[in-house]
Parts: sequence; C-alpha cells; structure tokens
Amino acid sequence: MTLEMSTTEPETPKRRTQAERRAETREALLSAARELFIKNGFADTGTPELVANAGVTRGALYHHFTDKTDVFRALAMQEAQAIGTLIDEKTRNIEDPEEAMIAGTLAYFDAMAVPGRAKLLLSDAPSILGHAEALELTKPEGSAELKDGLRQAIPDLGEAELDALTNVLSASFDRAALEIAEGADSQPYIDALFTLVGKAMG
Repeated sequence: MTLEMSTTEPETPKRRTQAERRAETREALLSAARELFIKNGFADTGTPELVANAGVTRGALYHHFTDKTDVFRALAMQEAQAIGTLIDEKTRNIEDPEEAMIAGTLAYFDAMAVPGRAKLLLSDAPSILGHAEALELTKPEGSAELKDGLRQAIPDLGEAELDALTNVLSASFDRAALEIAEGADSQPYIDALFTLVGKAMG
C-alpha cells in the first residue's frame, strides 16, 4: 500500500489585531477585578494584585483605566448592561403588558442571581461611586425596562407619577435582590414583588 504525503500547507494562525488585543486586555482586567472585588472587597484590592491576577502590566491597566475606581465603574456598567440584556431578551416578543411585567420581573431576579452581582451593584457601587452615579448605572437598563413596562400597562398614568412609581418599585426590586443575595428564600420576595406590581397595575 502506498501512502501519499499531503501537500496541504498548515494554516498560519491568524494574527490578532491591535483592537482585539486591547479588548482582551481590558476584559482580563475586568474579569480579575470582578473576582478580587467580590472576594476581598474594593478597599482591600490593590492595583498590583489586580494586574498580577489579570496577567498584564501596570502600564496596561492605566492605558485602559484612570484608576481603580474607574475599573470598578466599568465593571459595574458591564454588570448593569447584562441585566438589561436579559430582561430585553425575555420580554421583547411579549405583547401583553401584564405578561411582559411578569417575565421582566423574573428576568431581573435571574440576572441578579449571578454570584456577586447584587453586591457589586447594590452594596458596593453607592459607596464607591456615590448614590447618584450608582443609580444612573442601572437607569438605562433595569429601571428603563420597568418604566416602559409600567407605561404600557398603565397608559393613563401621568409622567411624574410614572417616574415616582418606577423609583418606588425599583427600590423594592433592589432590596429584594439584596436580601436574596444574602441568603433569604427568593420565592416570598418574588411573590411580594408580583403583589406590588399587580396592585400598581390595578
């Protein structure tokens, strides 16, 4: 039997672009920061530990972020966007406002069940970034989704009352998520939120 040698040249590995390398470095820093901030806390995580955990240089850190607080800000934004993305995925094809509110509520709690997320966004962000900035982080995501759902479910509600109702319910959602993250049974809190939302929708 005659064996024929392959004449096919091995593929040359595709070289990563500079933009791809920058994105990978940034993601490595955020991933390392997430792990360390959750494990050790923001105050007890130093930048030397952060860059060592990410496997990058100190210069790379300061190329992407101005300081440790800026790293936290970017991480918190990433976490908040993940919540909005999941809520949108679970509600975008639901036409009935009440069903959409139920699906959105469940999606919020699913998103907040990701280990460490409630701590980062609801406990740490207000103390590190300030209450106003921490609130702004989640406004375009969860709060905006909630407000839109309430607007569809209660179309006659005035804008000022809609804003107030959104804020009150958002605070209730956040408190429930924190309690669940700290070990409370999730179902009573989810049921309580459904009761609140149901009463708000009349």
